[in-house]
Amino acid sequence: MHATLALLTATDFPPIRRRSLETLQVNLGYKCNQSCLHCHVAASPQRTEMMDGDTVALVLEVLRTRGVSTLDLTGGAPEMNVHFRELVRQARAAGVRVIDRCNLTILSEPGQEDLAAFLAEQGVEITASLPCYSPANVDRQRGDGVFDRSIAGLRQLGALGYGDPARDPKNGLVLNLVYNPQGAVLPPPQGPLETDYKRELLLHFGIRFDHLFALTNMPIQRFGSTLVSKGTFGSYMKLLRDSYRAENLDTVMCRSLLSVDWQGFLYDCDFNQMLGLRAGLAGLSRPHVRDLVARQPSSCDLLLHDPAGARIRTADHCYGCTAGQGSSCGGALEPSAPADVPVVPNRVMAGAR
Repeated sequence: MHATLALLTATDFPPIRRRSLETLQVNLGYKCNQSCLHCHVAASPQRTEMMDGDTVALVLEVLRTRGVSTLDLTGGAPEMNVHFRELVRQARAAGVRVIDRCNLTILSEPGQEDLAAFLAEQGVEITASLPCYSPANVDRQRGDGVFDRSIAGLRQLGALGYGDPARDPKNGLVLNLVYNPQGAVLPPPQGPLETDYKRELLLHFGIRFDHLFALTNMPIQRFGSTLVSKGTFGSYMKLLRDSYRAENLDTVMCRSLLSVDWQGFLYDCDFNQMLGLRAGLAGLSRPHVRDLVARQPSSCDLLLHDPAGARIRTADHCYGCTAGQGSSCGGALEPSAPADVPVVPNRVMAGAR
């Protein structure tokens, strides 16, 4: 696989700094039951990196001592970590909002038959990848049979109350879907695409969900390597840079989020984690989640390291988060932004069941 960090390091991306920490995004491991072409983590069934119990305990301590409101669990397939369920239970018991970035096919893996019921019981918010509402497009990007297994997973979640429009909006089970373009293009406007998804999934499969998040493919790891192999890395970067919108800078996710890798090291975002660009906190060369719970020697109440105000490490891939309507783990930053950049939507195919 081609490394892309050397192609991204030299950048004129504007400097940005952190605000208060609201979200801890924790990568529980790179092992996954799938190997998707667009995966910026290069996750696969062959990966062995998994967070251990001691590091999970530190994550829980950060949630309590820092008052972090959201725990965002990702991977790989985060549910494959043996500590996943206990982490969810304790975080929810502490009143923390928990997001599970679920690939849907994990719900039908051997040994995970009760996973959907567990997530519903704990009130976990699910953000699930479904890069198109067309079977052929999904299988091309994620593997043969993935679309049918994803639909089965969505129906299973729906039967438990996820996406139910009649539920209590404050206590209901939230189900969001994630769209990624196929190839070196920006995603189409999120609002109209969400309307298309909701119409097609309800019409053909009886599936309802809350929101669609349209994400830009980042030029790193497996996708970045593919761009290099095809000789399109430079043209894709030009697209991202030419589509830069300064107004997106104020709402990029890294301002209020810290990313934690499977070993507990800290990064400004999940993309920086994949590039090995560690966060800079109080001059620490290798900031770790344990640094967020360290206290001043002179006081038992004062935490030693505060990420607020720290400068965020940037490189050229940051243009991916600020291009066009913007992109974050919560979807478009400006979902109503005009479609003034070239996009190629994935279209539903005839006979899509």
